[in-house]
Amino acid sequence: MPKSSIEVLKELKKKQYAPLYLLHGDEPYYTEKVADYLEEHALGTGDKSFNQYILFGKDLSVPSLLSYAKSFPMMSDRQLILVKEAHGIQGLEQKDMQTALENYAKNPLSSTILVLMFKDAVDERKAWVKAFDKSGVLMPSKKLYDNKIPDWILEYCHEQGLKISRKAIEMLIENVGNDLKRLASEINKIVLNLRVDEEINAHVVEKFVGISKEYNYFEFQKALINRDVLKANQIVNFFASNPKDNPLAPIVMMLFNFFTKVLLTHVTADKTEKNLASVLGVNPFFTKDYTLAVRNYNLSKVIQIINEIKKLDLKSKGVESGSLSDGEALREMTFRILH
Repeated sequence: MPKSSIEVLKELKKKQYAPLYLLHGDEPYYTEKVADYLEEHALGTGDKSFNQYILFGKDLSVPSLLSYAKSFPMMSDRQLILVKEAHGIQGLEQKDMQTALENYAKNPLSSTILVLMFKDAVDERKAWVKAFDKSGVLMPSKKLYDNKIPDWILEYCHEQGLKISRKAIEMLIENVGNDLKRLASEINKIVLNLRVDEEINAHVVEKFVGISKEYNYFEFQKALINRDVLKANQIVNFFASNPKDNPLAPIVMMLFNFFTKVLLTHVTADKTEKNLASVLGVNPFFTKDYTLAVRNYNLSKVIQIINEIKKLDLKSKGVESGSLSDGEALREMTFRILH
């Protein structure tokens, strides 16, 4: 039965080690967290030199992997064989090699902890994967939906005894994105600079994540939502004068994602916070932004804006870009959105 990272880490912290771990999925944060824990704690400091092997799939074949797994530890109760990028193991796609893995998994060496880390999801229906699940731990790690990211940030901060404001959460998401590893890294950076009992608020995020207080993607979107012509153009001018730090592609993606959700809000009859959050696939925190945008932009205007964003996307890719720079193209599109 597949297990979550929470279940796996709980077992590891009780020193309950399985002989097999198959960590897979498109969210590396959890697979790396479990693998890092095993690397740090599975063996004592004195045992790591001779009994801990950190390997990469591209450097292994199935037979060489099994050779490592079937060897005995030196002057220790166990050894750790941790294979990163296991999708690169030579011969892994071959039926006879999968059978060899399956046979080992059915009767693994109790003194070996064999960990396979896959960057993508493996087919859990395969016999060798089922054998790993039966004799050890199968842990899928799936990307979180965007509407789950605010709750993840709240929980991550809660685990560290921290309070975080709603705007700080919004700013982290807008400026860091949905990469859990990067979010955790930025929060950890903030924690190192916090005073005791200090809350993570917007000012703290601006200061330690390196976000300009006035000129960032979050404030640009906010200016457009409010149809604040002066502020929006100030930010566009800043972006245009700093193109290396403010590339066009992420801005286009942000605007397209936002205004397509504004369009969906327009055509949704039930605009209660709970229903909109479900329909848009966002956290209830953010529904107010979409309802405000609906009040400021009618349906036909939103459709026009989406078309303008698509044109900008093509220009950013060199299609009918003419002589306009990225900054000039963004200025032009901003004017068309606001007027």
